Amino acid sequence: MNYNVKHFLEQCLFSVQAALKTDGEIIVVDNCSSDNSLAYLQPLFPAVKFIRNSENLGFARACNQGLAASRGTYVLFLNPDTLVPEDCFTQCLAFFRSHPEAGGLGCRMLDGSGRFLRESKRAFPSPMTSLYKLTGLSKLFPHSPVFSRYHLGHLEEKKNNEVDVLAGAFMLIPRKVLDQVGGFDERFFMYGEDVDLSYRIQKAGWKNYYFADTPIIHFKGESTRKSSINYVRMFYQAMSLFVRKHYGGKRAGIFNGLIHLAIWLRAGLSAIGRFVQKIGLPLIDAGLILLSFWLVKLAWTGWVRPEMEYENRLLWIAFPAYSVFFLLTAYYAGLYDKWYRRNEVLHASAIAVITLLAAYSLLPEQYRFSRGIVLFGAISAFVLISLLRYLLVKTGVLSSAREKEEHQVYVVAGSEQETKQVQQLLNEAGYRQPFLGRIAVTEADTGGAGQISSLPSLATMLPFREIIFCQGQLTYKEIISRLEQLPEGISAKIHSNGSHSIIGSDSKDSSGESVSREQYRISDPYNRRLRRLAETGIAIAGILLFPLHIWLVKKPFVFLGRCFRVISGKNSWVGYAGKAAGLPPLRPGIIACNGLPLSQPQVISAESLQMTDFWYARDYTVQKDLELIGRLYRHLGD
Repeated sequence: MNYNVKHFLEQCLFSVQAALKTDGEIIVVDNCSSDNSLAYLQPLFPAVKFIRNSENLGFARACNQGLAASRGTYVLFLNPDTLVPEDCFTQCLAFFRSHPEAGGLGCRMLDGSGRFLRESKRAFPSPMTSLYKLTGLSKLFPHSPVFSRYHLGHLEEKKNNEVDVLAGAFMLIPRKVLDQVGGFDERFFMYGEDVDLSYRIQKAGWKNYYFADTPIIHFKGESTRKSSINYVRMFYQAMSLFVRKHYGGKRAGIFNGLIHLAIWLRAGLSAIGRFVQKIGLPLIDAGLILLSFWLVKLAWTGWVRPEMEYENRLLWIAFPAYSVFFLLTAYYAGLYDKWYRRNEVLHASAIAVITLLAAYSLLPEQYRFSRGIVLFGAISAFVLISLLRYLLVKTGVLSSAREKEEHQVYVVAGSEQETKQVQQLLNEAGYRQPFLGRIAVTEADTGGAGQISSLPSLATMLPFREIIFCQGQLTYKEIISRLEQLPEGISAKIHSNGSHSIIGSDSKDSSGESVSREQYRISDPYNRRLRRLAETGIAIAGILLFPLHIWLVKKPFVFLGRCFRVISGKNSWVGYAGKAAGLPPLRPGIIACNGLPLSQPQVISAESLQMTDFWYARDYTVQKDLELIGRLYRHLGD
């Protein structure tokens, strides 16, 4: 089932085709993706059967659609953000032949950095396992057969075992079993459907197995969504539905009580976290900044310049104004992006300090008092904000993405030709990280900076922090094996032979990321903030200087109305020239990105308009918008 992950699905399909050594069919059900998935994928995979839904029907219904369209003796339900090794299916089918009692098979899953995913093996939910999970005992005793039963922590990671639950990311089930127990229960929109089907398989007398001999990669862990209130609601509603369906009597009552307690606790924590991130955090930061300026002022007048006196009235105006100015500058520099990164706090604070000092120097003399107070107050604010972020990350209120260096050096593991293909793709995607060299993948290849067989030692000797594995001369099985050997701190990406993208994920705690020629700079939060700031500034200037515009702009009163529409967010000054199918959404524009007013008919073909829009979104800069607006200034009211 696919939903807006076309680049991950592209790599997944290449790996599935490589592993499908026996007769088989590949079916993709698309749940109304908005990223142009099918138009992108169908030409690449003519042998794959694609089913397009006009709305998002949920995981269970989509899988049942694929099941109804399939004809195989065995049915594999596979997530699109997975990669399988070449011998995966043959090993799994051999296991079924040697275990006739097996009704379902799951496998050992690794995240994008090669670390084991605990959801690969699970027990059915119960009141006690839920209690241990809620109280944190399962984390304190991760290998206990009692406290860590939910993830079956006592079972060895690399040993085959009978388990209760098959993970929905990889569920291989004989058709005869599905004919007996039925497919997924479509009352489960998302989450819990794999638990329910596993329960019915076991209840029908079959056994579910965790198969450790063939690891796969699953790029996106559930924890990427756990801060969402919507996730909390959907996940625990699914658990409640499972309990009502399969448990009865007092046990169901206790379990439902725990589930509702968990819903309230998780929803409460999520609400607090969201409040802190969206509203509370800027307010707390404002208090810290104000406190910083005040403390520095006390220290400055007490120890450095005791002879100086400042009017309290001036300070009551200046310090709040500085605090607000510091916050606004830091916001547009990226301080309140989704993930906390230490280098972004430093970057945002540095820009805020420099901008604050520059603005201070422009103030009239009677409103200035001491550059030292401004400078050290801003530095003190940075220290306090950094300390606050550290505490919030440690207590779990903020999520922290793994630190990445601004100019992270990378290497490519592949042949010379594969390396050139990867570099060309990276250049087209605007990937500007420094390239260190190539890692040879065969013993006969002596042209690389080292051999992949020595990868762990190379990582300590060469200053790279990212490796891109090329599937071609390297098999998927070899890549997965090398991933498990990567030292801590080295991130990885994977490029399949014949594909147009590169994918990766640093851990189960961060969403996977893809690199392709369809990287859109206009989607970057930093660029979107600058774009909105520039548009609003131009609109405000248009209103304030309207008497001047009456003589310079055609239809000035229409222009005035458009200024208000831009400020209210109903329009943007620059928009797409065509329909922009599959591109990041923008507000309707007043002028087109090809330099023509949208009020004028577009005389070029729809294909040319689509390419113009694509280049605009991919290579976007605020400067381009400003140039277009300046060039078409007289026509902003047309």
